[in-house]
Amino acid sequence: MIQVVEHVPQERPYAIGAELAAAGLPVRVCRVWAGDAVPRTTDGMVALVVMGGPMSAYAEPPARGGPPAPGEPPAHGLSPGPGDFPSRADELALLRAALEAEVPVLGVCLGAQLLAVAAGGVARPGNGPQIGWGEVAMTEAARDDPLFAAVPDRLRVLHWHGDTMDLPPGATLLASCDRYPVQAFRIGGSAWGVQFHLEVDGTAVAAFAGAFPEEAATAPGLLESAPAELAALARHRDDVFERFAAFVAGRAERTATRAFFTRRAAAWEERFADDNPRYAAAVRRMGLRPGQRVLDLGCGTGRALPALRAEVGAGGVVAGVDLTPAMLTAAVREGRDRDGGLLAADACRLPLPSGAVHGVFSAGLLDHVPDPAAALWEWARVTAPGGVLLLFHPSGRAERAARHGRPLDPADPLAEENLRPALRAAGWDPLRYEDARHHFLARAVRAGGRDSGRHPG
Repeated sequence: MIQVVEHVPQERPYAIGAELAAAGLPVRVCRVWAGDAVPRTTDGMVALVVMGGPMSAYAEPPARGGPPAPGEPPAHGLSPGPGDFPSRADELALLRAALEAEVPVLGVCLGAQLLAVAAGGVARPGNGPQIGWGEVAMTEAARDDPLFAAVPDRLRVLHWHGDTMDLPPGATLLASCDRYPVQAFRIGGSAWGVQFHLEVDGTAVAAFAGAFPEEAATAPGLLESAPAELAALARHRDDVFERFAAFVAGRAERTATRAFFTRRAAAWEERFADDNPRYAAAVRRMGLRPGQRVLDLGCGTGRALPALRAEVGAGGVVAGVDLTPAMLTAAVREGRDRDGGLLAADACRLPLPSGAVHGVFSAGLLDHVPDPAAALWEWARVTAPGGVLLLFHPSGRAERAARHGRPLDPADPLAEENLRPALRAAGWDPLRYEDARHHFLARAVRAGGRDSGRHPG
């Protein structure tokens, strides 16, 4: 689900929403102007879109001659203070959570300023309102950007703001103009802020002018020139948002997983500490030998790493792989980095050569990946002939189903009638299957050898 946050009814997603709908991506709108509560977590989100509004992104703006008259909307970026923006703190918290979990973010105008603040930058008053059609220049970095790569070097867009921002260290500037240098930027690899209103169509321009007539009056010809300006803008506008939709869709499963586990990472070890002896017992059943190389895929806080190190010894190689950086941070906090290397990566797209390891341990991962069959193929690819795969969970399938109040699923990839043929198809010889009350365990050996322990090529 894509979460959209709206601050005023006139500043809707417009072209952004059209491209998300065209991509078949479900959208949920939080209308803070109607009293909707800002979500407290990123659970279930595959992207976050924060729209514009007349509020200020900074907490304590300087005096501007008093608040607007009753019934009069404040000018963009000229709001009298945080009292008229009660959702500011909650939005900043949500943006910070999205950045931590690498949930794709798109912030527009006020949303861009809030994104900059959430990432450690500063929002501040500008040198007067910038309203109307005007040109922005793309930076060199925009040429390689996932969203802006196809945008021409110069583009006429709709400006409508009075505030600006100073970007945090490490941010990438994508578009600029002489008066307001920060017009578009990227934070990390998946969060974008756009100060100008790239999302507008004819309906949006009319809505802006109707809601903020005094501001519109400072831009002569705003409405009259809109059809021609929009005709020139539309192709580039739609391309940027189509790219954003594709970016979101292409990583939606990974985003949802990362968002779920990021929030829970800090308490994960304490919550499941009693399971650690069962992890160690399962690792011992792999039959590893000193000097071998082994992976823990979906390692979480690294509970299996000490046992894996004990099996392969100081001369072996142990690596834990997890999609969620916050989980690896928790592993370091527990000292598990002393037992093996930690790698933030997708366990279904491992950055390893074929036949690189002798063993793969994975607890509670296979039934949560988008394509279990493809995962088994990938794990077989990186395992040498004769290498071992051990799938584990400290609870049996029936116990877990009962805990979640649901029956056993016949399509469960861990069901024996599904797992055995999937293992064989991927190049594994299944040797052991246990689905007991208090544990699940399946052991298989990479076809081409039988517990040979032969080092990969």
